[in-house]
Amino acid sequence: MMYDSTDSDLERMYRRTKILDALIVSFFVFNLVFVTGMISPIQILYDDLTAIAYRPWPPSFVVEWVQWWGASFDPTLMTRPVWRLTTAWIDVLLFGPFYLAAVYAFVGRRNWIRAPALMYAAVMLTNVTIIMSESSFGSVQAPFPFIVLGVFSPWIVFPVVVVIRMTKPTPFSE
Repeated sequence: MMYDSTDSDLERMYRRTKILDALIVSFFVFNLVFVTGMISPIQILYDDLTAIAYRPWPPSFVVEWVQWWGASFDPTLMTRPVWRLTTAWIDVLLFGPFYLAAVYAFVGRRNWIRAPALMYAAVMLTNVTIIMSESSFGSVQAPFPFIVLGVFSPWIVFPVVVVIRMTKPTPFSE
């Protein structure tokens, strides 16, 4: 017997895609607000993360969390090599505008986001690979690299999910 696709099968597939898109949008919003809006500016604005004179932005509790995270788990955040500052600038200058456009495009189901989303995923995976390589094998290794990998894993998983979601030439034309 040949399988016949029904409307309910198509509706279930559409619902799953909408749920996946909602998760992707949530990830983008989180990054826009917390990573691009607070954590990366801390890396850019403060010359020394061990002695901070607080500024109006980002909020002091975020600055203190970044200090704690860097001192406890992620020493490149504290030593601030040029490559790490470069990833912060990429986050602010490239990913920030992308997150705004991507939220609009995913919510509005705009196919033009496909190419920017694929480029975003490639750059994000590259950045995270560099950070994780240094944390695990570099000259400034993390004391607990598996914790760093666990915390950074969404920035590996979500770009891969975005690539899979954008494989079709018109990803929103289900």
